[in-house]
Amino acid sequence: MSERATGPAVADDVLLAVAEGRFADPHSVLGQHPLTPHPERADAAAQTVIRTRRPLADAVEAVFDDGSALPLQHVGHGIWAGVADHEPRDYRIRAVYGENDWTSDEPYRFAPSIGELDLHLIGEGRHEELWRVLGAHHRAHWGVAGSIDGTSFTVWAPRARAVRVVGGFNRWDGTSHAMRSMGSTGVWELFVPGIDPGTVYKFEILTASGDWIMKADPMARQAEVAPATGSIVSTTTHEWGDGDWLSRRAQTNAHEQPMSIYEMHLGSWRPGRGYRDVADELIEYLGWLGYTHVEFMPLAEHPFGGSWGYQVTGYYAVTSRFGSPDDLKYLIDRLHQAGYGVIMDWVPGHFPKDAFALARFDGEALYEHPDPRRGEQKEWGTYVFDYGNPRVRNFLVANALFWLEEMHVDGLRVDAVASMIYLNYSRAEGEWLPNIHGGREHLEAIGFLQEASATAYKRNPGVVMIAEESTSFPGVTATTSSGGLGFGYKWNMGWMHDTLQYIQKDPMYRSHHHHDLTFSFLYAFSEHFVLPISHDEVVHGKGSLIRKMPGDHWQQLANVRAYLSFMWAHPGKQLLFMGQEFGQLSEWSEERGLDWWILEQPSHKQLAEFVGALNRVYREHSSLWQLDDDSAGFEWVEGGAAQLNVVAFLRYDRDRRPLLCVVNFAGVPHERVRLGLPIAGRWREVLNSDAEQWGGSGVGNLGGVDATETPWAGRPASAEFTLPPLGAVWFTLE
Repeated sequence: MSERATGPAVADDVLLAVAEGRFADPHSVLGQHPLTPHPERADAAAQTVIRTRRPLADAVEAVFDDGSALPLQHVGHGIWAGVADHEPRDYRIRAVYGENDWTSDEPYRFAPSIGELDLHLIGEGRHEELWRVLGAHHRAHWGVAGSIDGTSFTVWAPRARAVRVVGGFNRWDGTSHAMRSMGSTGVWELFVPGIDPGTVYKFEILTASGDWIMKADPMARQAEVAPATGSIVSTTTHEWGDGDWLSRRAQTNAHEQPMSIYEMHLGSWRPGRGYRDVADELIEYLGWLGYTHVEFMPLAEHPFGGSWGYQVTGYYAVTSRFGSPDDLKYLIDRLHQAGYGVIMDWVPGHFPKDAFALARFDGEALYEHPDPRRGEQKEWGTYVFDYGNPRVRNFLVANALFWLEEMHVDGLRVDAVASMIYLNYSRAEGEWLPNIHGGREHLEAIGFLQEASATAYKRNPGVVMIAEESTSFPGVTATTSSGGLGFGYKWNMGWMHDTLQYIQKDPMYRSHHHHDLTFSFLYAFSEHFVLPISHDEVVHGKGSLIRKMPGDHWQQLANVRAYLSFMWAHPGKQLLFMGQEFGQLSEWSEERGLDWWILEQPSHKQLAEFVGALNRVYREHSSLWQLDDDSAGFEWVEGGAAQLNVVAFLRYDRDRRPLLCVVNFAGVPHERVRLGLPIAGRWREVLNSDAEQWGGSGVGNLGGVDATETPWAGRPASAEFTLPPLGAVWFTLE
């Protein structure tokens, strides 16, 4: 065949590689390419060579927009070519197979759908909106004279020899949809016309060792419902209505606002409900209980429900168990419009080894650190991210921004921070690799956390980053400019451990463990804290919160009310896991729903109503939250009454308005207990956990107490109080 008919010859081995879908730059062969005019023919007409892959066809032609056609000739291995006597034009390919013919668009006639600036930022590991350029995006893409709808596929696989897109649209045979390498960035790209939202796809990757492996898209916005593992082309039509909420949030200092968090596992809160189904009921329930925020356990895609979402395979994919990404946007939007903040659990510390996902993504360690002493978390059977790789770090930082900006969540609770910042976490001697200074601190992970928190706050004023960090690592909530991790809050695991240890003791023996109740006040202002009674405290044989309490059923309920009153008055924000608000008896299991029937029992309904009252009184009194991070907002009144099992302290707001909290963890009431106060006058009882309306015995200080100018314990005034058994009382000065 002459060059005049088919254009410049292409080496046979290249044609074969293109035909088999293993050529790294198929667009350099396929598609249309202007021919360079002969240098001695100034009047030579423009010419364009067109090549396409149509194996087994009997005849092939390029059909142009004006209806004209260019017959193509077979040049080898199913590749057809021809030369048109004009500049490049938009065209489609018509192929004849026996008595049938098929006309379709040609993916290789399009320019890249990702720009040079995006590629530069990806190469630098600085693309803060990575989800907008990588993954699958349904769009109109420009050809020569017009645009056409389709989907652009873009994936990072730097060690791959070839990458193909596969799906039902090509019968899961990717040879006809090989992607092009975009150079040193390791990004591969292909625009496929006619691919609509809802299409299931994966990537086929040819590894350096010569094996083809099939992978879900790390940047997919949606995935099939487990156990299926395909990625789904997703687009959004949701129109947000929470502009007022976001505007107020940006102007608000969260530390000086009330924050009472209801933690929930969506799948077992009301089994069978989806994102949209649950909206009305959840909003009504949060209103009844008086919470300010809801925290969802992870809603990123994960293959195993028993992991509760903490082993993520699709970091940018909203789990399809409960609906589409737009369905979750609807739920978040509705919550915002109803006045509730939304916090999402985020798991950048490790990921599972499932072969279809991130693990050994391009045939070698890519997202995970290659050295198992850093790249594996043996305790959980997972891989650990390579935080020193700028592009891996970019993947995670951009993912935090995705949840904050694309999904409008108000905060991220970062899981298992301790496992990230210590190289020897859950590792025996010899199983971990020290840092460059010989220490155990994971410097690269620390740098990643600082970058994630600083970037989140810079781009989204008013959001909160919360660390689940269980050690005494300094400066978790200190600013990154001062060397801290930059989080807004840290879970106070020490408070949780000590106080639960205390409250489980029989009141007869609590006096010997009084320090467990008071120790947390020594460091209450060293960080910005959230006090958590989370899902982790009510699983794996630990029993529910009410079942941790000693005594008969009445005493257990009274203990819960007193404990929660102490928790809500303690400096810091509060988090309570679902079911504990009404005294769920059995420990939580993700396999079944909450024991909602318990609310039919008056004593348990009274407990839930008490939590509602607790939240409302808390929100009404700025003394309980405005100076949570300032020691000026707290004063001891009585911290050493171990024999009485009593603690009493004052909380203040910025205007020095006091709120007095007194808790009696003894099983008997105490009469005429004199406490020193800062001001004489009428102190009104605003909360009594032992009130009859909550199922208590009704012991208290009805109407309040009168403090006289009688000095006591170094204070200018004092009053006598009646303290209910296993009860808490709060007072404000009239």
